[in-house]
Amino acid sequence: MRLATWNVNSIRTRVTRTVEFAVREDVDVLAMQEIKCKPEQFPYGPFEEAGYHVEVHGLNQWNGVAIASRLPITDVQTSFAGMPGFAKGHEGPDAPLEARALGVLIDGVRVWSLYVPNGRALGDPHLAYKLHWLEALKTATAAELAANPEQALALVGDFNIIPFDKDNGDPDIVEGVSTHVSPEERQAFFAFADAGLTDVVRPLIPEGFTYWDYQRLKFPRNEGVRIDFILGSKTLADAVTAASIHRDERKGEQPSDHVPVLVDLDDSRLGTSAAEDDDDLPMIFS
Repeated sequence: MRLATWNVNSIRTRVTRTVEFAVREDVDVLAMQEIKCKPEQFPYGPFEEAGYHVEVHGLNQWNGVAIASRLPITDVQTSFAGMPGFAKGHEGPDAPLEARALGVLIDGVRVWSLYVPNGRALGDPHLAYKLHWLEALKTATAAELAANPEQALALVGDFNIIPFDKDNGDPDIVEGVSTHVSPEERQAFFAFADAGLTDVVRPLIPEGFTYWDYQRLKFPRNEGVRIDFILGSKTLADAVTAASIHRDERKGEQPSDHVPVLVDLDDSRLGTSAAEDDDDLPMIFS
């Protein structure tokens, strides 16, 4: 199975290059974020013509997630247990849920397409929401893997967190001033290791950016950041044979500000864990 994630930043604007990428790179499962449309507005036609089934979760012109798969999609979920909501001026447990998570089962692999809240600014209520959202996701994931330790599970998407200093090439993002690099956000990211997950791309690609702001020539200057990830359970991590970050997708006409991240999975290793012990796991903390 070839699995990719891509924050497309408006699928209706970029459907042609998105489908062309999926076909050209022989992608079996493509998780998309920030599709910016409702399900009835999604451009299904080009995907279906290319042989993909599509599931979409979108509520308005903001946020939104989708998954396209050549294989049948089952067990569709549009939220995880304990997922908090958010609305400006609305506090409390009954805040409306945003379209930021879509979980499916594909050939035995649980895939979540995730668009983690941005946080906006230090001290902003949206940052507290972001941290609460991540904690709930970690808890829900830990519970699922505790119930089924052999489950091949992938949390993929735009995490809006820069885990390490080497992942930050943007001089405008500064610890103590900016979100994405605060100790609290980084701790929330690293906490997914406690849920049994590891960054399955970093062992194969230790350095590289996945996002460059449109402003101030950030891409030509390579002032990017790494915020798009594929986190996998032990079974999924053991099945990874290759990974790639497709930097060239930031070039050309009307590119997204993000680029795709892709992994190849050995199907024969997805059913059982091949690692002998925990020392064989790729580490998230390096």
